[in-house]
Amino acid sequence: MKRREFIRFLSGMAALGLALPRSRAQAQARVVVVGAGWGGLGAVRALGGRVHLTVVEPNPRFMSCPLSIHYIVGSEPVETFQRGYDLFARLGVNWVRERVSAIDRERRVVVAGGERIPYDYLVLSPGVEYMEEAIPGYGEARELLPVGFRAFEQTAVKERFEAFLERGGEFVVSVPTPPYRCPPAPYERAMLFAERMRARRVRGRIILIDANPEPVPAPLSAPVRRLLTERYAQEIEYLPGATIERIDAASRRIQTSLGEVPFTGGNLVLPMRAPALIRQAGLGERWAAVRLPDFQSQADERIFIVGDAAGVPVPKAGHFAFGAGVQVGQTILARLEGRATPAGPQELPGAICWMAASSKESIRINVTNSFVPGEGVRQRIEVEPTPSEASGRAAFEWGRSMWSAMLG
Repeated sequence: MKRREFIRFLSGMAALGLALPRSRAQAQARVVVVGAGWGGLGAVRALGGRVHLTVVEPNPRFMSCPLSIHYIVGSEPVETFQRGYDLFARLGVNWVRERVSAIDRERRVVVAGGERIPYDYLVLSPGVEYMEEAIPGYGEARELLPVGFRAFEQTAVKERFEAFLERGGEFVVSVPTPPYRCPPAPYERAMLFAERMRARRVRGRIILIDANPEPVPAPLSAPVRRLLTERYAQEIEYLPGATIERIDAASRRIQTSLGEVPFTGGNLVLPMRAPALIRQAGLGERWAAVRLPDFQSQADERIFIVGDAAGVPVPKAGHFAFGAGVQVGQTILARLEGRATPAGPQELPGAICWMAASSKESIRINVTNSFVPGEGVRQRIEVEPTPSEASGRAAFEWGRSMWSAMLG
């Protein structure tokens, strides 16, 4: 999808779900959406005002993880990336500000804060959890090496980075092997940390520990390599093919497959998986098992899983999650009307992503996906060869358009 076409699409999305006619079947249907991030809000936009809709989301506000590196390094205030959930009242959505503790699939009930919420269809967009046990010693080092890949956790990374700017030393950033949320993000963070470090003339270095032999995803490898080894060569020590074996918080040392790395602070990006709720409900193991192209759970025809918790062979990105949420909402409406699902090859949601290379420059990444029965997912990833200020501006235009489409 071209960027201009996408902006027009978002303009139409801003009105989706408002004052739309609904059938008797839709009006009587009870749909519960768990999680009001990118994927969950896509479903809310498609379903709001057309079914009896309940959203279970514990956070009082929305916080965007995409683009939030600019808050972490201090070039944008946190308010740029936050929005209220006023949309729920406008759509007549029942908002339960609790965390889901269980799903009773047999009775079709979600348990949240002691409340039992019945559903006819359930949309799960619970995000990710960190696999802390994958790295011995991380539990003791958590405050020194926060992850910051979930909403509202960016502040912990910001505080650690600001301490590094004051004192210098070694600031560690790590990259796990995919799949994990937003593959370019660890490289983006390392580069913007390096830019700010250079501007402040900090005595120290950024150590980028990459479990992959080359930057990921593969189409982004060459431009990221050039940036790390040329533009930021003085600030970043890049260690490709290095896996973290253990952490000693007391001595502030990380043992890797390539040797020992000292640290004064850092941003350790851990391996990730779907939250425990998915496993407790029998919907998957590391990731939720879903059927494409409709994102229906392989274990339950009344449940759909979207966003980063879903085990699908595409990059885990907010834009893709939002599109999947919209698609699932439309699928539920079609089922309530008895309309058949189209057969044959189908387009899946695409994604426009941005990797910041500096506070003003970004690289645009365009991902298109389709599903072919009997073959699986076909994917094409197009990457700009170099960062530009034009793409840096476009990234924020995209962000504002997305936030408006979700919550405006």
